Amino acid sequence: MLALEPRVVDALWAAFEPRIPEREEPVHPLGCHRPRIADRDVFEAILFRLVTGCSWDVAGRLGKGGETTLRNRYNEWNAHGAFDALVAEAIDGYDRILGLDLSEASVDGSVHKAPCGGEGTGKSPVDRAKSGWKWSLLTDRWGIPVSWATDGANRHDQALLEPTLAAAPRGLLADVETLHLDRGYAGAPVLETCHSYGIDDVLRAPKRPRGRTRRTPEAVPLGIRWTIERTNSWLSNFGQLRRSTDRNTKARLGQLALAIAAIITIKLTKWADRYNRT
Repeated sequence: MLALEPRVVDALWAAFEPRIPEREEPVHPLGCHRPRIADRDVFEAILFRLVTGCSWDVAGRLGKGGETTLRNRYNEWNAHGAFDALVAEAIDGYDRILGLDLSEASVDGSVHKAPCGGEGTGKSPVDRAKSGWKWSLLTDRWGIPVSWATDGANRHDQALLEPTLAAAPRGLLADVETLHLDRGYAGAPVLETCHSYGIDDVLRAPKRPRGRTRRTPEAVPLGIRWTIERTNSWLSNFGQLRRSTDRNTKARLGQLALAIAAIITIKLTKWADRYNRT
């Protein structure tokens, strides 16, 4: 996977390292304590877990560090806001280099498995009521994530629309000219929510014609919404997002932020190599 390409990992680490909280190294009186695992090695093991969806123990075997070390270091960095700062820098960097195009924005949700349950999960309506979770994304015209929110799999997309818009960086929603939604965002409350954020042009997919079943091919194309469907597919390729084993919302948000930062970094890396492709 491109998220583990050395250039991408180096770029992510260069942006992430300054976000790590400082920690004083304890001094053993006999000088015989076990040396601390390097932060870079722990970061790579966290990436291994995110990409493959493996356990902390397996991630340590693929990289370096024990299960407890990796989990504790991840929770420490996540509580400090390091992953949130990383993805914010990635979005800002993309906006400065290539520019976000919010003239045609989209919002949609995506449901995935959460077999360990815990906070922020619910009975999945698409997986026989098994435990699952959902994310809701706001993307620009080309599918670059701008803001997101998470909740249980049984949470309706409409309920996540407001927190998704509220999470957008200040000032960006003013650039949204048209917001594209699927047919699940029906009803006047959706329009009221969009209007409260200054979005007046809202396009929603038409309802399924009477007599048409789910097995009948769709007559209406996705339109501009294909970009957010592609973005959901990119994120679903990360094993830890596709089948989350974290038990709290903060941990899942950290993984989602790291995945989005990796996607944006891949995009920028490809753009930098646009004249060097063979």
